[in-house]
Amino acid sequence: MLNDIKAVIYDCDGVLFDSFEANLNFYVQVMDHFGMPPLDRNDRETMRVLHTYSNKDVLAYLFQGDPRLAEVRQFSASLDYRKLFPLMVVEEGLRETLTALKGRVELAVCTNRASSMDLLLESFGLTGFFSCVMTAAKVANPKPHPEPLFKVLDHYGISARQALFVGDSEVDRQAAEAAGVPFVAYRGEMKALARIDRHPELLSLF
Repeated sequence: MLNDIKAVIYDCDGVLFDSFEANLNFYVQVMDHFGMPPLDRNDRETMRVLHTYSNKDVLAYLFQGDPRLAEVRQFSASLDYRKLFPLMVVEEGLRETLTALKGRVELAVCTNRASSMDLLLESFGLTGFFSCVMTAAKVANPKPHPEPLFKVLDHYGISARQALFVGDSEVDRQAAEAAGVPFVAYRGEMKALARIDRHPELLSLF
């Protein structure tokens, strides 16, 4: 039982939403536009990168050594991610858990998404739950750097030990460890304070 937790911080992709198909579709569009080989959904490392890192880092990975990288980033920024929202699914039990937590602790998002996050929350009716939304566009160093989590802690004026970070990737775990924030692994076997497979299981920690 955790008695002094003031804020629960959530990653977005793979935690709030099952967004695998949406993210894959986004980068497929980019690769197709520049005549690159098709992405292989069975390539586990590439799928991990495009699902967990910031857009800037993903494009650097996919177009490593390609002199068109600046052009690629410009094209990527022009795509309307809202068209991919229908491919996203809210994780089971999320709304019920957020409803149970709201008013007891602050709720925040810390994601490597950039411009699409606010629209995404609004589209799925989740905006009212979160009092702080930290994205890759608001920091110099996105996750796995701890800067985004430090900014959330500063926003609330709390210590690292007064927060929980719920994430599903090593990128999340590394950011939490570097920031000193207790980590809850969502559907993962990573080193963590606790592991949960469904959102309502988080309530047992309070």
